[in-house]
Amino acid sequence: MPPDVLLSIVLGATYGTLFHLWRGKSLRDLAIYFLTGIIGFGVGQGFGNLMGFSFLLLGTLHIVEATLASWLALFVIQWLKI
Repeated sequence: MPPDVLLSIVLGATYGTLFHLWRGKSLRDLAIYFLTGIIGFGVGQGFGNLMGFSFLLLGTLHIVEATLASWLALFVIQWLKI
């Protein structure tokens, strides 16, 4: 597995876990936030690639865009109460 993909998964999972520690209540919430953090990070990475942003890159990772998208996805999922 390429290092940038592994780091993306680790960061997205970390954001989901941290969000669960802050706002979650059950193991179901943990699973949802865990996956949402990873998916949101991937969407942000894709958005950064698509838009051609080069602000604060870590290798090929768009850290700022991916982090913002991950947290936004987590707040949206929590707001929708899925």
